[in-house]
Amino acid sequence: MSNKYSYGLSRRELLSASLLAGGAWLVGADRLAIARTALGAPQDPFAGGKLLGTVDFVGESRVQVPMETPLGSELDGRLFTDLSALKVEDPVVPTGKFYVRTRASNLLDLSKPWTIHLPGSGNPSSLTMAELTRLSEPQGLHLMECAGNTREGHFGLLSVTDWSGVSLEKLASRIQPNEKGVRLLVSGFDTYSGASRTSLAGASWVFTWDELMAAGAFLATKMNGQPLTPDHGAPVRLVVPGRYGCTCIKWMNEISFVSGDVEATSQMQEFAQRTHQQGMPRLAREYEPAVIDPAAMPIRVEKWQLNGGIKYRITGISWGGPERAQSLAIQFNAEEDFVPVNRLVNAAKDSWSFWTHAWAPKLAGTYVIRLRVTEPRVRTRRLDMGFYARAVRIEEV
Repeated sequence: MSNKYSYGLSRRELLSASLLAGGAWLVGADRLAIARTALGAPQDPFAGGKLLGTVDFVGESRVQVPMETPLGSELDGRLFTDLSALKVEDPVVPTGKFYVRTRASNLLDLSKPWTIHLPGSGNPSSLTMAELTRLSEPQGLHLMECAGNTREGHFGLLSVTDWSGVSLEKLASRIQPNEKGVRLLVSGFDTYSGASRTSLAGASWVFTWDELMAAGAFLATKMNGQPLTPDHGAPVRLVVPGRYGCTCIKWMNEISFVSGDVEATSQMQEFAQRTHQQGMPRLAREYEPAVIDPAAMPIRVEKWQLNGGIKYRITGISWGGPERAQSLAIQFNAEEDFVPVNRLVNAAKDSWSFWTHAWAPKLAGTYVIRLRVTEPRVRTRRLDMGFYARAVRIEEV
């Protein structure tokens, strides 16, 4: 990233940025709960004002990145979600707009019966799609983020959808190791027709049973009430709530037992730095779980005419962590203090929350917007390094 786009971020922040997603469909109780939260908030400070337009974030890409449009193919395939279009009353991303980090292989044949090979307790077996369909049930809203989510793609490798599938806990008798130290290797179809410029083949990850149970992992068969699409891992993918998307194996076809001394998979090695590992661990057991720390960022900046002057409304999201952020602070450029965000609207568990802030800059110019989680006091590595900082250029105050 050139100095032209640094906006006061430190060299360390820029380097870090360059290196670096229960129940039914969100209607009824869930949607009403969000609406009541919003309606119960203090009076809208922009009431009576006139929306003049939006202010784009600047310096995020040297080339125009098409949003919500399938790009490339196979390992080099992408689709970026347009976060600027999100609304608090409708936090679910439609399947066709949910981000894609790797598109389906040209060699993937879904016309044949699909089975998942299971290790069993001394009796290997297979799990058919018919059985998965029979056992499938709503799993609720869950967020997924790619560990390689960056400002170059407007942070569009981040989405929330409504999942259905089968909890791994339901399959415990068939996949839970009965020996101490044994781990689970989850693998997916990973053969491609061409070489990749951006990724390594090897869709697999090693977990402990306790990690999967603590996360509430499940085998997903549907998104938003419809079967998975090929680009989203059809016919079945692993979903590990609260973990980066690299752990959520697409086109899943096998679970096997491996020893505690098994080496890390190529998928784990590729994402070692992006998932904040220390160096490049050789063994899978040396990896820290790829947990998404609490994070927050702006997604939309609106320009308003209000009481004869100009004011800006910033809308953003917060997500990640075992505990939802209860309060946030916002900063406009490094020389200014963090101040409390005006309003935070919590959504469904394991989804994202929305926040808004009224801003009246005193001078025109470029501003770098950063967030901080103030409660609870938890680890926020990417926020601390300025990873989700975004810049806007204000022309009128």
